[in-house]
Amino acid sequence: MIPTQFMSKKDFLRLVTYCGLYCGLCAQRRRIPQQASQLQQTLHEEGFDDFFQYVPEMREKFPAFWQILQKLVEMDCTCRTGIGGPPDCEIRSCARKKHIEVCPLCEEYPCKHVKALAERYPTLIQDGKRLQEVGLEKWVEEQEWRVRRGFAYSDIRYKA
Repeated sequence: MIPTQFMSKKDFLRLVTYCGLYCGLCAQRRRIPQQASQLQQTLHEEGFDDFFQYVPEMREKFPAFWQILQKLVEMDCTCRTGIGGPPDCEIRSCARKKHIEVCPLCEEYPCKHVKALAERYPTLIQDGKRLQEVGLEKWVEEQEWRVRRGFAYSDIRYKA
């Protein structure tokens, strides 16, 4: 990551979802690509990029599996570009309509949409209040501390 003193507001916003989650704490952006890369490397080191041809059950399906694994390695999404999150995300639509960069900066925070999402992400509202308190730059620094400690939302996320 770029040291925060060299980052613009746009750089900071690229790391934060509209709802106030920190992208670096999402397993989809950190853990899954790392673990997929490790699996891919291990399979390669064990010769599976060629060996699969000799196993009838793998011959047909392994190339598709390898392509999916590569997509997981390259996974990088953000709701700011429309790639991350559900395409019909009400939070993103609302924030864009209100010209709000991050929901915690909205007067109505936490709204019903954020509260509903917080049922699955138990730190969401407290983190949003912390963002309000310390500002975006300091908050991102704090979230990076969590990243360095190995925390991810999937560690505490409630199932839907």
